[in-house]
Amino acid sequence: MSYTMAEDELALFDKSINEFGSKFINIFSDTPCQMVGLRDAYKDSIKALAEKLSVKLKEEERMVEMFLEYQNQICRQNKLIQEKKENLLKLITEVKGKKQELEVLTAKIQDLKEEYFRKKETISSANKANEERLKRLQKSADLYKDRLGLEIRKIYGDKLQFIFTGIDPKHPESPFMFSLHLNEARDYEVSDSAPHLECLAEFQENVRKTNNFSAFLANVRKAFTTMVYN
Repeated sequence: MSYTMAEDELALFDKSINEFGSKFINIFSDTPCQMVGLRDAYKDSIKALAEKLSVKLKEEERMVEMFLEYQNQICRQNKLIQEKKENLLKLITEVKGKKQELEVLTAKIQDLKEEYFRKKETISSANKANEERLKRLQKSADLYKDRLGLEIRKIYGDKLQFIFTGIDPKHPESPFMFSLHLNEARDYEVSDSAPHLECLAEFQENVRKTNNFSAFLANVRKAFTTMVYN
């Protein structure tokens, strides 16, 4: 709009020049004083127009400066907005990452809980089974003790010691014993017989094949009895 006003002023100035030229031609025959007056009026008009144009140019310069400053402010604001946008996107990404980590951790905790309850149930079932097994073993031990004169003890090295009594009629309380444990292959392994039995290794192989432990104990007692009577 300011540049349009300046162009209008220049057009008006050109019009004034043309009008002045016409008047100058018409009064060319007038007196010299009239020409001097006309010249001064022309100068004053030129000066007034020049001052007016100078004011307009200065206003235009100020408007240009204001426009450039406004553009700089907009650029700075856009830069700040872009930085805030980047920071926000970064924060959103971090939050999403934390959320995913939390979801993974929650899933792991849930898996651990479920595994814990499964193991707890397994242990509980195993404990019940062991209790039942112990009850049966105790009944068997009582039966062996009453009928075979057999006592079973747990000794060092996770071994079981089997002690027979009532074998020697002359000395019914005399102990005849051997030790037994399970080796790494989960097979029966017999040792430390007293008195020593040569056939104990054979009995060990038979019980590994048949898994008939009652027959094994009966054979050992029979071997101890044969030793006494021989």
